[in-house]
Amino acid sequence: MTTGLELARAGSVARLTFTRPDKHNAISFDMWSAIPGIVAEVEADPAVTALVITGQGDNFSAGADIAEFGELRSTADGAALYDKAVHAAVTALADMVTPSIALIRGNCIGGGCQISVACDFRFAAEGARFGITPAKLGIIYDYPSTHQLVSLVGPANARYILLSAKLVGADRAHAMGLVNDVYPDGGLDAAVEDFVATLATRSQTSVRGMNRIIGKIAAGQDEPDAEVDQLRRDAIHGADYAEGVAAFLERRTPRFTHHH
Repeated sequence: MTTGLELARAGSVARLTFTRPDKHNAISFDMWSAIPGIVAEVEADPAVTALVITGQGDNFSAGADIAEFGELRSTADGAALYDKAVHAAVTALADMVTPSIALIRGNCIGGGCQISVACDFRFAAEGARFGITPAKLGIIYDYPSTHQLVSLVGPANARYILLSAKLVGADRAHAMGLVNDVYPDGGLDAAVEDFVATLATRSQTSVRGMNRIIGKIAAGQDEPDAEVDQLRRDAIHGADYAEGVAAFLERRTPRFTHHH
């Protein structure tokens, strides 16, 4: 595993942790570069029903490791290569059909916030702080991540976050739609555990298929395509549909099998 990242499994939940607490979990070029492969590994495992991303210690992530910028982003070619790695990581996360959850304490800034926005869900502790700060560096935020942010919080809030580069607390982030829920620090882990346990009880055919469709809509697609039609056809002929209907009629909890 790449230095600064740790992937672990507990039951049906995969957990990716940033492990550079002494650097506020700053994300190195190697860490950005490793994320697509980690996502592919999680997606390929039909037993995994969720990916939780979090930071070791007091912070989610303070962002990209700016200490590397002098060397890695000092030329136009270097900056393009760095941006390509970031784009690949963010795209891999955004395109996942296995649900992804950012579990956020402390600072969630810059590239750290970018990763959280690429996840499907964001749950934060009361003391968490959010910001995206390219305006402090003379950098223009990339198009796909700007699109994701606007889709999530709307143009007015996206302008506030990006143009001011100000940090916002968890409650304001929640009001903006940047996070799904805020919990007292001591209750955050249990709340996320409860949420991912709920996801695991649902039909994975439904969860993955609907997550794929939502991703297409968020990316700007307005009409169903052949893939959407196929996903819905396959679901109707699948074991989960038969079990879901039977459970409803028999007034019992459905017992779905995990599969792709």
